[in-house]
Amino acid sequence: MKKYFPVILILSLIKLAIHLVGNQNYGFHRDELLHLSVSEHLAWGYFEFPPFIALVGKVAHFIFGYSLSGVRLFSTFAGIGILVICCLIAKELGGKKNAVLLAGISVLAFLPYYRNHLLFQPVAFDQLFWTLGFYFLIKYFNTKAIRYLVFLGITFGVGLMNKYTILVWGLGVFIGLLFYDNGKIFRNKWLYISGIISFLIFTPNILWQIIHDFPLLLHLKKLKESQLDENGTFDFVIEQLKHPFTFSISLIGLIAYFFDANLKKYKVFGVAVLVIFATMWAMESKGYYFFAIYPILFAAGAVKIENVFQNKPKWNYVVAAVLFLPTLPFLPYAIPILPINDYVSYSDAKALKGGRVELTSDYADMFGWEEQVKLVDSLYQSLPLIDKENCMIWAENYGEAGAIQILGKKYHLPNPVSSHGSFWSWGTGETDGAICISIGNEKDAVERVFEDVKLVRIIKHKYAIDEENNIPVYICRKPKINLKKKWLSLEKYIFE
Repeated sequence: MKKYFPVILILSLIKLAIHLVGNQNYGFHRDELLHLSVSEHLAWGYFEFPPFIALVGKVAHFIFGYSLSGVRLFSTFAGIGILVICCLIAKELGGKKNAVLLAGISVLAFLPYYRNHLLFQPVAFDQLFWTLGFYFLIKYFNTKAIRYLVFLGITFGVGLMNKYTILVWGLGVFIGLLFYDNGKIFRNKWLYISGIISFLIFTPNILWQIIHDFPLLLHLKKLKESQLDENGTFDFVIEQLKHPFTFSISLIGLIAYFFDANLKKYKVFGVAVLVIFATMWAMESKGYYFFAIYPILFAAGAVKIENVFQNKPKWNYVVAAVLFLPTLPFLPYAIPILPINDYVSYSDAKALKGGRVELTSDYADMFGWEEQVKLVDSLYQSLPLIDKENCMIWAENYGEAGAIQILGKKYHLPNPVSSHGSFWSWGTGETDGAICISIGNEKDAVERVFEDVKLVRIIKHKYAIDEENNIPVYICRKPKINLKKKWLSLEKYIFE
């Protein structure tokens, strides 16, 4: 292992260096604000996802506060972990130094991973748990040590507490194991003990879902209506073809699992990949859900290429260069390594009316939050003390609410009230809402709740996403309804 360490270390440092530059730029993404907000309300589950991300958010806040680069470092470390494990898988598959190099380079060259390992989201950890699960399975195949089945069970259980999509991984692995040693592993009691361990780890979230009438089902329904139904029949497939060089490595790896003399004993992974792909395609999943599968394919592809060039080892470096060098011009699109003005010039971003600039949705979702919070703070601080004590800050969606919750800390703003997603479960706050600062809610909505409504400003931002541009901010008084009494009835609208 020592002879591979320098290669893995150098590749890891390259990835870390790129992220240290990119992680600090622009601002928090709306999803990051949500994930940090739930960390202030630790529970065994949330309406949008399981509880793991909240726990990580709590640790991140304890160490770094709400530092942008500090919080994002956790996703980056998950990404570096994926790179390291991918290299270790290549070694376990029989690869030598060049295979380890190519496996790591493949992770470095896969552009979507930079976005995935930038944002503080469950995605990076989901990819890590998938990759780690495959690694423990290979270690079991190679050593027959039962501890790796136990580690597999722990990984799957914790993975379920992070993102439910790992269930598809479990289905693929289950079917794949039928093709390993004629399915004899199903006679091993430790496989079932491993399953019990997973179930016990996941049980608190199951109980939480039962107690809360399975909000997961409502979330999936709304997600399908708002996003997945918009996917074309072949969008999932097309998404996998957008990165031809790394896709070629993964395809070589997939074929090798079935036909290479040295790798076909691991065809369980090839079967698992095909099952996962078919399942996600049939479910009209987002294309990036499948990205978690690539490390197991990169590793096999790297081993196969090393074997092909065993008599001409220098060609491995040519393959590494062909994989990585073409990604360099596209890095600014994947991770914000350029200051925003430089990125706009570099990308030749489209100019819109009113001086606005059209960015990609991810980048656009990192702008405008600070300006929203500053305006709300200026209004809040202008209120008499008695009004501050009775003031409710009402946000229309989880992005605006998350901005008030997280960015508002430095202004000492009260926690927001919002009926969107998990924010609904935290109620209407401690005030009676006699006075309200409304952000993002349209006029007809606030007029249904308050008699005295005054528009303060329409917030515009040069780079913000359309949804967060032209945001109305109102000062509202004289409530028409008792929001606390009506709050429970709003649950069915939480994903509207």
